Amino acid sequence: QVQLVESGGGLVQAGGSLRLSCAVSGRNLFTYDVGWFRQAPGKERELVADISWSGGSTRYADSVKGRFTISRDNAKNTVYLQMNSLKPEDTAGYYCASKRTFTTTYDNWGQGTQVTVSS
Repeated sequence: QVQLVESGGGLVQAGGSLRLSCAVSGRNLFTYDVGWFRQAPGKERELVADISWSGGSTRYADSVKGRFTISRDNAKNTVYLQMNSLKPEDTAGYYCASKRTFTTTYDNWGQGTQVTVSS
């Protein structure tokens, strides 16, 4: 089982930056991919970005390409989401989650951190 704890959310003005962190703990972490999701009130949850733990391959939602960067520090068992050029529409609860590599379902979730972007 994998445990995930997010941090780094907050209030920022449009155009600003935030870095979210996801501390990952558990066994055999090299077998897990980690993703960042977000959900705004009244909207469906969406995948923002994810990264394979061992291979470093990444993918992004079209809405954040060129603005957000996902990375991981294996020595610290932490996955980061650097968010630049933030827009009010990025306002949401942000959650990190894990899944076994080569599976499709994210099934372990953190408690989330709120990001609010003011115009």
